[in-house]
Amino acid sequence: MTDTPTPGDRIAKVLARAGIASRREAERMITAGRIAVNGKQIDSPALNVTAKDRITVDGKPLAEPEPARVWLYHKPPGLVTTARDDKGRATVFDDLPDEMPRVMSIGRLDLNSEGLLLLTNDGELKRKLELPSTGWLRRYRVRIKGRPKDEDFAPLRTGLTVGADRFQPMQVTLDRQQGANAWLTIGLREGKNREIRRAIEDIGFTVNRLIRISYGPFQLGTLKPGAVEELRRRVVRDQLGLEAEPDPKPVRKPRPKPGGRTSPRPARAPGRTGSRPARPKS
Repeated sequence: MTDTPTPGDRIAKVLARAGIASRREAERMITAGRIAVNGKQIDSPALNVTAKDRITVDGKPLAEPEPARVWLYHKPPGLVTTARDDKGRATVFDDLPDEMPRVMSIGRLDLNSEGLLLLTNDGELKRKLELPSTGWLRRYRVRIKGRPKDEDFAPLRTGLTVGADRFQPMQVTLDRQQGANAWLTIGLREGKNREIRRAIEDIGFTVNRLIRISYGPFQLGTLKPGAVEELRRRVVRDQLGLEAEPDPKPVRKPRPKPGGRTSPRPARAPGRTGSRPARPKS
C-alpha cells in the first residue's frame, strides 16, 4: 500500500515562483518565522500548499505570481552579483532600471569579471537553470598573462582538481597572442566559484580579463556594458519550455545622473581604438 501524495506544492517552491526569493532563501525565511499559512506562523519548509491557502510574508499577503521573465544584462567589472554586500560594494542590482521588478541573478560573475548575466523574476526558474543537470554550455573570452602553448591547457581539457574542488573538463581554444598576453575561448558546463581563474592559476598563468559571451542559447552579442534587455516571451517559451505571455513594454536604462555614471567604465577591448568598446570575439 502506498501513501496518497499530498496535494499542492512545497511552500518554498511557491514562494520562489512568486519571485519572493530563491527556494533556498525562502527556506531560510521560513525558519526565521517570517512566513504564515492560513494565519499560522510556520517554521519548517516541509509543507505543501494549494491555491486555497492564504500565505503571508512579514504579515503581507503573497501576491499572485507573475509570468516567468528573463533579462540579459551586460555586467561591467567592479560590481558584485549578491543582493547585498557586507563590504558595502556596489551590486548589479543597484545598476538596474527602477521600473524593473525584483529580480535574481542566474549564476554569478565575480567582482572583476564582466559580460552576460541572466536575470529572472522567478526563483524556481533560477534554481532550474543553475542545476548542473541542465548542462548548458557557458562560453568566455579570457585574457591571460604569458605566452602559453596549446599543450599547456591539457589539464583543463581532461579535468583537474584544485584544492577540494574537482573541475570538469573544459573546452579551451588558444585564439591569439597579443603582446605579453594571450586570448582564449573557454567553455564549461558548471559554475564553481572563480573556476576559470583558479584553473588557469593552477597551470601557471594569471587571468587579467574575463568576459562571459554566452550562457546556453543566450548570447551577449552587441549588448553594451550596463545595458539590460528582456527576452521576448516567445523566446522564453521556446528555449525554456514555459508558457508564452504577451510581451511587456521594454525596460530602458535610465540616463546617467549629472556628474556621474550609472555603471563603472568597462576596460577597453583588445585590438580597437576610440572610445566605443569593441564587441568581444566569439
